[in-house]
Amino acid sequence: MEALAEGLWELADFHEQNGEIGKAVKCLETICQSQVSFLPIVEIKSRLRIATLLLKYTHNVNHAKSHLERSQLLLKSIPSCFELKCRAYSLLSQCYHLIGAIPPQKQIINKGLELACASGDGFAVKLWCCNFTSQLANALAIEGDYWGSIAALERGFSCAAEMYYPELQMFFATSIFHVHLMQWEDVNSVGNAAVKCNEIWEFLQPDKRRQCMGLFFYNELLNTFYQLRICDYKTAALHVDKLDEAMRKEMQQVQQIKNLTVELNTINDSLSQSDPHNRERLGLYEKQTQLQEQLRQATFSAGMESMGSLYLGNARQMWDKLELAPPPIDGEWLPRSAVYALVDLMVVISGRPKGLFKECGKRIQSGSQLIKEELLKLGITDGVREVNLQHTAIWMAGVYLMLLMQFLENKVAVDLTRSEFVEAQEALLQMKNWFIRFPTILQGCESIIEMLRGQYAHSLGCFSEAAFHFLEAAKLTESKSMQAMCHVYAAVSHICIGDAESSSQALDLIGPVHAIMDSFVGVREKTSVLFAYGLLLMKRHNLQEARIRLASGLRITHQLLGNIQLVSQYLTLLGSLALALHDTTQAREILKSSLTLAKTLYDIPTQIWVVSVLTALHQELGEKGNEIENTEYARKRGNDLQKRLADVRSSIHHMELIEKVKIEVHQLHDTDIRRANAGPSLGVNLDIPESIGLPVANSTPISRLVNIDTGRLGKRKS
Repeated sequence: MEALAEGLWELADFHEQNGEIGKAVKCLETICQSQVSFLPIVEIKSRLRIATLLLKYTHNVNHAKSHLERSQLLLKSIPSCFELKCRAYSLLSQCYHLIGAIPPQKQIINKGLELACASGDGFAVKLWCCNFTSQLANALAIEGDYWGSIAALERGFSCAAEMYYPELQMFFATSIFHVHLMQWEDVNSVGNAAVKCNEIWEFLQPDKRRQCMGLFFYNELLNTFYQLRICDYKTAALHVDKLDEAMRKEMQQVQQIKNLTVELNTINDSLSQSDPHNRERLGLYEKQTQLQEQLRQATFSAGMESMGSLYLGNARQMWDKLELAPPPIDGEWLPRSAVYALVDLMVVISGRPKGLFKECGKRIQSGSQLIKEELLKLGITDGVREVNLQHTAIWMAGVYLMLLMQFLENKVAVDLTRSEFVEAQEALLQMKNWFIRFPTILQGCESIIEMLRGQYAHSLGCFSEAAFHFLEAAKLTESKSMQAMCHVYAAVSHICIGDAESSSQALDLIGPVHAIMDSFVGVREKTSVLFAYGLLLMKRHNLQEARIRLASGLRITHQLLGNIQLVSQYLTLLGSLALALHDTTQAREILKSSLTLAKTLYDIPTQIWVVSVLTALHQELGEKGNEIENTEYARKRGNDLQKRLADVRSSIHHMELIEKVKIEVHQLHDTDIRRANAGPSLGVNLDIPESIGLPVANSTPISRLVNIDTGRLGKRKS
């Protein structure tokens, strides 16, 4: 009987290698359903193998769970079998995890920990202890018990230290760093966690680092999130450059491995089908040996030595995983494709403030395409909605959908900056449609969509509608940072309306944020509120105080944020102030710098605004030639802008986006969304607004924002 079982196991392996998972499962179920009794250990191994296949290749979690529960019953009567019992506990924990049943998952994990603690201090025992500790920490984090999660991970770190296993220590250190990022109660704790990760990474030998590419990407991405959060964009850019270089190298190596594997499988097929006495077989064997050696070298170079015993003729996509820890720990953070998309997103977020829009556009396109391909693999086609999803696909679908929404968010921001209003409208509509189809998974995006509707409306001069959407966005988020930014945006929209009541409403919005601006992590909120407050002071003709606030905000923006659009807008306001105070020399220098930046960004409204102020400067100085030249430039730019505005306003979707109503959706009340919302990269606010929101030029060359100062306070003739 044992020989029969081994034969069926080998046949199941063969079917799995050929991608015939159904046949592999049937071979194994033959053992479990046989009328002739096999030894309990044979049935247990078969059921564990079935569960592994089902969890790896299908959504049949309940089927896998039933096999594992039967295995547990059989294992109770066997006093030994430590390894099999641990595997059963671990796989059953994964089943509960996939269906969102956290309490029973924690119970089964604790049973595994009890078994490990009672089984001595061997290396394998400690590995299983680390495995269960890692799963427990993940379950606690999903429940929102971050301190409990960190405590569990610290126990795992200590266990890895006892094993003298620095790679495993790095795994637990990065996991602790991740939970601190999700929790974010104390900036010093997050910073200390980041430092600890980097110290352990530097301690690893170069050859070990090469074998830990999953940990490299994990640590570098977490560091990037952290630096963006504290607004240290220069340091964040260094991490992004390292990630991008590593990703390019990884993609080349993985493609080489794929090509070699395909070629080797072709040779293997030829050998299995050809005549044993064929003279060509010798050449095929030589080619097979050559390819096997090339594949060994390629996998070693890519840090995939663990593939060594699995690659021969194996169709399984081992290269899709960026493992963080050794077996039996389920140490994958995200699939390789999701990590690559995340790196593209980081390049976009890092490049946007610098005005690197061409590269941003390429990465938005490549990242979005990659995500859509993965969504198709999950069965998410045009007609699929949230209700159609398999429950076990919700988490991974949530990861990809959230990434896609962030790419679209950045596309809207870039297109609005470049006055590509039609493209911005299309991207915003895509966000809206994805949200309507997947409202539960994407419920965290509702606030972002409302904010972008406000940015869109503001860019088209619909200031009342913009203020409405900004305030709605603030209501839809619990993030104090997001609320503050939306209140600042709404304040600027009210200032642009221009009447006394709107000015008063703007002050009501700015005042509270201004009072607490130093309490935020980083300086993003501070620079934005200083801009808006300085603008309001200009509106009220308190020019000296406005100059002080704006100069302070410009210095912070230039030194720490590196956001050249915001710098350009600060400079334009300060240039307008200098002109209003008759400091024409300084006004000219400031405005020329602002115009250069606005041209770099293809920011047409700001260009028109700056040139309009320069025209007033030339009028005051009697520089007729420069005045005529600027007037002609403003006319051409204004005509271009008006055409763009007319094109976007003629769309049937324009009113749909700006109207003062929220998006109405029907959410699924019976769907457990905690796991979708606990995606690894989704708890970090990665938004870096390009602008705090300035109006486009109206039919007159000078916007309402500017002519209240340069028109009245300068010496320009009417």
